Amino acid sequence: MLGSVTIRWLALLALCAAYLQGGFDKVTDFAGAIAENRHFGLEPAAPLAVATIVVELGASALVLSGIQRWAGALVLAGFTLMATFVANRFWEMTQPARFMAENGFFEHIGLVGGFVLVAWHDLAQRRAARH
Repeated sequence: MLGSVTIRWLALLALCAAYLQGGFDKVTDFAGAIAENRHFGLEPAAPLAVATIVVELGASALVLSGIQRWAGALVLAGFTLMATFVANRFWEMTQPARFMAENGFFEHIGLVGGFVLVAWHDLAQRRAARH
């Protein structure tokens, strides 16, 4: 049976999976990453694409490695919250697009909550280890 350390790491991997996939996709299709930014009205598109790649891959690496896990989790929480308000503005849409965007919005809010919990747990463990 899998140990708790393995299960915890697999859960963290699942939480970071979309960011790892997104970061790798943007690296391998940088023109697509720029086009995505432009689609959402984000300029300058190329530097923002680079920043997105760094955030998605770098913060995921922190979460998965345990090195400053709390910081990586909070960065992904903040990034996700901002991206959610950019990409899932369901209140401005009509059906059927509204339905999908609203679902995506609240799924992303759930991810934000998950990352905040990861940060909180990591900081609590660090405090406990110091005492």
